[in-house]
Amino acid sequence: MTLQILYLAHDLTDAAIRRRVLMLRQGGARVSVAGFQRAGNVLAGEDDVPTVVLGRTADARFAQRASAVMSAALRLKSSLAGLPAPDVVIARNLEMLALAARASALQGRRVPVVYECLDVHRLLLDSGAAGALLRRAEGFFGRDASLLLTSSPAFIENYFRRLSRLTLKTMLVENKVLDLSGSFSTFTPRPRIPDPGKPWRIGWFGAIRCRKSLAMLTEFAEKMGGRVKIVLRGRPAYGEFDDFDGQVRKSRHIEFHGAYRNPEDLAAIYADVQFVWAIDFFEEGLNSNWLLPNRLYEGSLFGGVPIALTSTETGRFLDRRKLGLTLETAAPQELVRQFDAMDADRYRRLFDEIANTPRSMWLADADDCSALVTRLAGLTAVPAIDMPPATMSSVRP
Repeated sequence: MTLQILYLAHDLTDAAIRRRVLMLRQGGARVSVAGFQRAGNVLAGEDDVPTVVLGRTADARFAQRASAVMSAALRLKSSLAGLPAPDVVIARNLEMLALAARASALQGRRVPVVYECLDVHRLLLDSGAAGALLRRAEGFFGRDASLLLTSSPAFIENYFRRLSRLTLKTMLVENKVLDLSGSFSTFTPRPRIPDPGKPWRIGWFGAIRCRKSLAMLTEFAEKMGGRVKIVLRGRPAYGEFDDFDGQVRKSRHIEFHGAYRNPEDLAAIYADVQFVWAIDFFEEGLNSNWLLPNRLYEGSLFGGVPIALTSTETGRFLDRRKLGLTLETAAPQELVRQFDAMDADRYRRLFDEIANTPRSMWLADADDCSALVTRLAGLTAVPAIDMPPATMSSVRP
């Protein structure tokens, strides 16, 4: 018998949803997905993953998302009727945790619920009545959950042990690059020293949602007078910027290349830059200080030197390993100081330190997938058994 998982996804446009589904399948589980759609569906190319769309939601519209969840709860029985009966329900983020208990109860037996929290929303950290109410809701909806999956030890230490009402056993699953074929484990990154007169290139890839980063990088690039180019790729959260496209268009030293496929395009896009922007101020002092972002693992695997703040979990992660370029202060002047002193020899030292790290620091392989599914199977009476490797079809932009 094979472990059957129902994955409740908060946003079917999120490439991390596809990565987790592929990881579970590689580990030997069968997976079906029910979730909310925004701009698209990254599972559209995975024809053998049963998927149900529960409704549409929008970025930065919490009230609309809450309404969509309530509406989905009322018709959840009919929505899930065509999906296989699960042995485990995984709920990605708080809004899906609100549906997980009902999804479990609909099975007519106790089905373990796993809460996957890879970001702690700023409203959960609010010190007022709104934050207290949301934390109480999290405690209520997760009261019978069996396991917490999270991606950074700082989330556990700073939120789940100090503020959350949940007391769950925890499994840390870092945002490593998923390597199903084994090809990334043998990948050898090459240094890319700019030709004379060409700029250093800093890549900011993935979820582009931080207006402070955009302002800082724009000012820094202007101060450098063409000696640095900022390269943006991914999906901008347009609601977080006054005019993202206009800001990029006006800057002489910023390029935006749109969405990319993950993991298919990673090697190529990171080979295009020397440095990786691993700083985020979206929820400054809170979630942004605690996360270990995808771009840390992606960039380092492919030889990009990460830039981080020493005061954040990302900076501490790098400083403990004597890797990357870490900044004491978040200011354009500090970046100017660092890059005024950047030359081929210094870059080569930084690159070599990253390139010589064990690939396992950045990669999740078949053994990691099996370990995850085995842990989930341990919540049930169903053993985890192997299945053929998951497919690697393209992520739709």
